[in-house]
Amino acid sequence: HSPGVRGGNGASNGGGGGVGGVGGHNNIDHPRDPLLQGDDIEDPEEDEDASPSEEEEEDSSEISASDEDGSWIAWFCGLRGNEFFCEVDEDYIQDDFNLTGLNGLVPYYDYALDMVLDVEMPMEDSLTEEQQEIVESAAEMLYGLIHARYIVTNRGMHAMYEKYRSASFGRCPHVFCQGQPVLPVGLSDLPRNYTVNVFCPRCHGLFFPKSTRQANIDGAYFGTTFPHLYLMTHPEMIPVRPSQQYVPRVYGFKISQQSLYFRNHEDDAPMMSQNDNRSSRRASRSRQGGGGGRR
Repeated sequence: HSPGVRGGNGASNGGGGGVGGVGGHNNIDHPRDPLLQGDDIEDPEEDEDASPSEEEEEDSSEISASDEDGSWIAWFCGLRGNEFFCEVDEDYIQDDFNLTGLNGLVPYYDYALDMVLDVEMPMEDSLTEEQQEIVESAAEMLYGLIHARYIVTNRGMHAMYEKYRSASFGRCPHVFCQGQPVLPVGLSDLPRNYTVNVFCPRCHGLFFPKSTRQANIDGAYFGTTFPHLYLMTHPEMIPVRPSQQYVPRVYGFKISQQSLYFRNHEDDAPMMSQNDNRSSRRASRSRQGGGGGRR
């Protein structure tokens, strides 16, 4: 097995390993039928005969579950905090054209790619423990960068649509957006610059994810293009902008736009500067021509 898969399986067997030592979700303790428990209590001999077979069934079920969900991609996307990721098709990853330029961004690129695709590594034993950790981290980075390219394809958009429809990315915190589902977006296409944000299609606001685990994901794993290209490709998914707008009041009265309350407001600052310029121009004109007119 590759290091990542071995880490996931190691966690399922009770040991920590792999990327972050996660994967203990495969440790499923199957409950026993209460009726069988009653029979076991009444007949101890049947209990001795039945317990080995039941343990074998439990072990076989755990092994089968591990085999079904044993791919590195499924394991990685199933980690807690990675709910934003969809599973990239292996056919897409195996096409070298889709990976153009990534070998210069990811250390131990060949090892990382083999780990993502669950390819046996003949040189695995020659890696030190420190190198092994680097390869595991590089595999996560490589998959993230591939993911950013995949989600702008038709298949990737369809996979992300399922998450968007179920609000897996969260909802807009604006009151007047009425719980509008959001889409993930990055502020840079290069890794290790910004963490991921969520974009509201209704108010076009940008927010931090609600979960702190998701807020630590690199924004380059989703890119700067996805939410906007998705809405352009599916215009029927574009929601109507909120018709209501919050108006601040003090004792029921609206605050004047000339108040200091709005002076540094990003939307009203240009208007305030224009008003200040107009008032200064009027004052200068009155000073220059006011005296001559009286004469």
